[in-house]
Amino acid sequence: MSYTLITGASTGIGREFAREFARRKSDMVLVARSESRLRELAAEMNPSGIADIHICAEDLGDPDSPRRIYDYCRERELKIGLIINCAGFGFAGAYDSMPLEDLQEMIQVNTAAMAVLIRHFLPGMIAEKNGGIINISSVGGFQGVARLGLYAATKSFIITLSEALHEELKDKGIKVVVVCPGYIDTGFHTRARQYPEHSILPVSNPAVVVKAAIKGLLKNKLHVFPTFLDFTLVFLQRFVPRMSVLKTAAFLAPLKYKRGF
Repeated sequence: MSYTLITGASTGIGREFAREFARRKSDMVLVARSESRLRELAAEMNPSGIADIHICAEDLGDPDSPRRIYDYCRERELKIGLIINCAGFGFAGAYDSMPLEDLQEMIQVNTAAMAVLIRHFLPGMIAEKNGGIINISSVGGFQGVARLGLYAATKSFIITLSEALHEELKDKGIKVVVVCPGYIDTGFHTRARQYPEHSILPVSNPAVVVKAAIKGLLKNKLHVFPTFLDFTLVFLQRFVPRMSVLKTAAFLAPLKYKRGF
């Protein structure tokens, strides 16, 4: 029996993944900072106790958290067959005014925690010659985005690491996909100081991302674009000068403040 491990499971895309796998009666390990939110979610999804759902309250901003998550699973003999990395946050505004604590936390949560967590569980998947990894990135990871520079850079990291692992592990029974959505209706944008309702681009439901991600995993598709528009925005970059791409990306990012914080 294998478990699906979901980070960022208490909100947004992570929560929608948890609900979808609960509908599939899958056993899960749910990871997020808030234990109370995770317990409420588990009770909502699994009132009859059909699935085995474990709660692992960890703050991925702590560099030791991936090891503790791994130890939690190992001590309980929970074999992880699928990792879904959803945890992450953004912060919009002038880079020189970005609080250093937010900068460091974003690098840790969005990139380092994901990379280390995969590294901990990967040997077990390879030994079983079976496993899957779904990493949530963004269309913002395909280019720099002014006033969202660090966020875009972390999403680019996720894309390139996923690409490398997809190639490296394809003959070892491990599927790796990276999901690259546009604007999604989650609480993410409040903290990031983005306002998608001011954007000319449509805002999608998290369920669209989850459906596309699972379909992509089954096909072991490297890049998953939840909507045709997401795919088009990235595809057209091949035919447009890079500076035009950067200007367009900055224009499409709806911020509360266009200059500074």
